[in-house]
Amino acid sequence: MDAENLHLNIDFVGSCGVVLTPEQKATLQTSLTILKHENNFTNVVFWGIVRGVKGDYFIAQGIGKDAMTSRKNLYSKDCLVWGILPVPGKSDIEKSKYFKGRLTGDPSYEAEYVDIKQMPGEGDELVEREELITMKEEDRLAAIVERIDDEVMIVPRGAYMRLPSGQVVRNKSFEGLTVAEASKALSYFHFRPPIHLPHKPLIDRARLDKAIDFLDTIEDDNPKGCWTIQFERGSRLVLIKSLLWIGYVLYHLPGTNKYGSIYVGTGEYNIDLPFMI
Repeated sequence: MDAENLHLNIDFVGSCGVVLTPEQKATLQTSLTILKHENNFTNVVFWGIVRGVKGDYFIAQGIGKDAMTSRKNLYSKDCLVWGILPVPGKSDIEKSKYFKGRLTGDPSYEAEYVDIKQMPGEGDELVEREELITMKEEDRLAAIVERIDDEVMIVPRGAYMRLPSGQVVRNKSFEGLTVAEASKALSYFHFRPPIHLPHKPLIDRARLDKAIDFLDTIEDDNPKGCWTIQFERGSRLVLIKSLLWIGYVLYHLPGTNKYGSIYVGTGEYNIDLPFMI
């Protein structure tokens, strides 16, 4: 969600329970503008809020020249002072999956998990051994943000384009989806390097516009039904919600170039989804 008009854009997701106080709106509007100029970002977006037991984490993203690959994640406890989140590696993301439950709200807190592994012993016997896994909450938060971006961050079709150089930039000529297009899952793309697209039949890829159809659509996501598409305000507003990461929502005003997404939740993956569909 663009920080530039945050005080207006946040109202589009109000029906999803996403609400900021007037003080938070004013503070975020000011601090994110300063953040953009101090770090020479092309754009700054308000990513969302990860709820903690004793305090919440406000997350922002600074965007560089390439909208997909040059992004920096930042967090704040008071909407005023921002710190850079560490960049998680694959091992950090895998480690974060061990830890269940909400974050505490203290970045320095170190969570512990005891992993019991069965190791070969004498003969055919298996011996159980305990392995202590620890992770700092700041690192766990960074891994959660990375997972949400990778698994559910989406944009409307045509909102971004890929230049001949390979750079991904905002499409300035984007005029929005029609109401008919906005009701279809194939009109929304995962904003990450494609996984399924390269494996599609050549005849299907030949029909695509290489400038804008370079990402995976949410139509290919599993399990089926992990997204909901809901119209409000007489089809003037469409909300696309994720059931994998409950709290993530994309809003779009069909026929206009207005769109944005936000995550407000506890940072917990919904393992009960198969029983909800």
